[in-house]
Amino acid sequence: MAVAEWSGSLLAWEAELDGLKARLGLVFGRREPREAAFHYLDGLLSGIERKTGWQLAERAGDARPWRIQSVLGRDRWDADAMRDLVRSEVLAGLGDAAGVLVVDETGFVKKGEHSVGVARQYSGTAGRIENCQVGVFLAYASRFGQALIDRRLYLPESWASDAARRAKTYVPPAIDFATKPTIAREMIASALDAGVPCAFVLGDALYGSDKRLRVMLEARDQPYVLAVRSNEAIMLDTAAFHSTTAESAADAVPDEEWACHAAGEGAKGPRLYDWARVRLFRLQEPPWDHWLLIRRSRRDPKKRAYYVVFAPMETTLAELAGVAGLRWTIEECFERAKNDLGLDHCEARSWTGWHRHMTLCMAALAFLAGLSADLRRAAWSKPNETSPRQSIAA
Repeated sequence: MAVAEWSGSLLAWEAELDGLKARLGLVFGRREPREAAFHYLDGLLSGIERKTGWQLAERAGDARPWRIQSVLGRDRWDADAMRDLVRSEVLAGLGDAAGVLVVDETGFVKKGEHSVGVARQYSGTAGRIENCQVGVFLAYASRFGQALIDRRLYLPESWASDAARRAKTYVPPAIDFATKPTIAREMIASALDAGVPCAFVLGDALYGSDKRLRVMLEARDQPYVLAVRSNEAIMLDTAAFHSTTAESAADAVPDEEWACHAAGEGAKGPRLYDWARVRLFRLQEPPWDHWLLIRRSRRDPKKRAYYVVFAPMETTLAELAGVAGLRWTIEECFERAKNDLGLDHCEARSWTGWHRHMTLCMAALAFLAGLSADLRRAAWSKPNETSPRQSIAA
C-alpha cells in the first residue's frame, strides 16, 4: 500500500462532503436556507480563526452577515431532525457492536447575561464557577473513532422560572427545569431507542451517582461503567452484606488482587494503572453482575478513581479497565470541536440558535470522524471504493 493511500492525501473529501450535504439537506424545505446552512457548515470546516457571523459571511462572499446569521435565527429548519441525521451519519461510519455511549457536559464562557441559560455556575471546562452556558452532550465512540450525537442546553432554575427571559430567548414552553443527570437519561434512552449499538454506557461521577440512570440502564439490560465519588455508599457481596463507601472498600483490597492494565492510549503511549474490582450485592441474576471497579495510580497509590459496573458475569477486569478509559473520548470530541470547528463560538442568544449551531458543529465533527474512519479501514484492509456512509442515501 502506498503512503498516500493511508495518509489521507487521496481521500475524495469534497465528494464525501457533497454526499453529506445531500443527506442533511432533507431537513430544509427551501433552497435558500439549505444553501445558507451549508455555507455555515463549510465555514465551520474551514481554517478561519473565529467561526462568527461576520467571518463566516466574509468567507462565503457576503458583504453582510444577515444570510449566515439567519441560519441560527429566522430560517425554518428543524435542528432535532438534523441531529437525528447526524447520528445516522456517525453510526454509518463508526457504528460497531463494541461501541460505547459517553455522556458529559462542557461549558461556554460568556461575558454578558442575555444569552439563553447563561449564569454563574460551575464549568468543568474552566475548572471553576464562571459566567457561562453549560451543555450536556452525548458521544459515540468505537474502534473507528468518536463523534458527538446529541446535545442539549442546561437551563438553570433561575432561567426556567423566569417567564420574561424565556420569552426573550424563545425557550419552548415544553422545556422545564431538568438536572444534568435527567437530561443525560433522556439522551441515552433516546439513543438506545434509536438502535444505537452500544456495549457500555460511560459517564463521570455526576452521572454515575444518579441511581435513576443506573436503574434505567439495568432495566434495559444495558451494561455500564459509571464513575462515582469516593464517598459513594455501596453494599459488598459478603456474608454480612457489609455496607461501606467506595474509598473504604478500596482500602481493604489485598495487594495481590491489584493488576496492571492499560486504560487506552495517551500522548506518551498506553495509560497504565493498577486496577481491582469488588463484587457488589445488588440482587443480581445471571447473566448479569455488579462490581465496584477501582483505578489506582502506579506512581501515587493514594490517587484513585471509582466506578460502579453492571456487566455480564464473564466480563474480565482487563475489559473493564479498557472500557473505563474510553470515557475520555468525549473530551477529545470537545477539544476538536472547540479548537477546529467553533463549537464555543456561538453568538446566538436564543434557544433555537444555540441548538442549531451545536448541531451544525456536530455535523462537521461527524464528517471529519467519518473520513478518519475511512482511513482506519484503509490501513486495516483494502480501501473501500465507496464510503459505508453512502448507504444512508440509498
